[in-house]
Amino acid sequence: MAKGKQKQARGRTAEAISAQVAGGLAELVPDRDRPRARTLLIDGAPQSHVDLDDPAHLDFSYQRRIGHIADLVAPPGKPVQVLHLGGGAFTLARYIAATRPRSTQQIVEIDAPLVQFVRAELPLESGWRIRVRGGDAREGLAKVPDGWADLIIADVFSGARTPAHLTSTEFAAEVGRALRPGGFYVANLADGPPLAHLKAQIATVRTVFPELCLTADPAVLRGRRFGNAVLLAADRALPVAELTRRAATDPHQGRVEHGRALDDFTGGAVPVTDADARPSPAPPPSVFE
Repeated sequence: MAKGKQKQARGRTAEAISAQVAGGLAELVPDRDRPRARTLLIDGAPQSHVDLDDPAHLDFSYQRRIGHIADLVAPPGKPVQVLHLGGGAFTLARYIAATRPRSTQQIVEIDAPLVQFVRAELPLESGWRIRVRGGDAREGLAKVPDGWADLIIADVFSGARTPAHLTSTEFAAEVGRALRPGGFYVANLADGPPLAHLKAQIATVRTVFPELCLTADPAVLRGRRFGNAVLLAADRALPVAELTRRAATDPHQGRVEHGRALDDFTGGAVPVTDADARPSPAPPPSVFE
């Protein structure tokens, strides 16, 4: 049961509320600029931002970059089939439901108490075709029929680290199996200098998908600070020019690496297999200060 000030109406609170979930202490913190918007934190680490009045609003830079990709996976407004590995506050599922009505979406989230907390405090609209499944992301992925998804989004963190079994070539092969031809795979990756994890993930995903690009804050790509990078992969040509334009005009400008520049960035990184996979690196404490 969520703690804090008594709710004035469903989804509306005067102060932050919290609940103990499997991943730690979950908090929903009000946004002073948006009356029905909340930021989800788990053990102090920001996870998601949701505006119940405007589900198409994406506040976090990495989520906005994933939103750009969702906009480009198919013609504007066309319904798509999407698999979300990792739920958080269902921000991206809400965005796709709002921008692509009649889309069919599945969310796989292992933290059942978190799902209950989010559903109670930030309810999904009844007309949205969003199904939330409990369980491990890789096990949930294995249950998806071959070629079902137009878009697969991997945004899975245990605490602030991506679990090891979601970083391997075997995992990437399962993603490729579940995607339809021409579909997009998107991964939210977190890393800091010397970016060894990020580079290894590019090499890993490349064993399955011939076309890749990477978008992130330039300071992250230069190895100057810890942060998020969004990797896009497919078996077809990517909308690099449009992604580059959108990233450059975001409130927090991003840069897109592709082709030779991405090869140079990756260097001699080696793909990761199940046998040698490790979780993504933990962020330094200063990231959340």
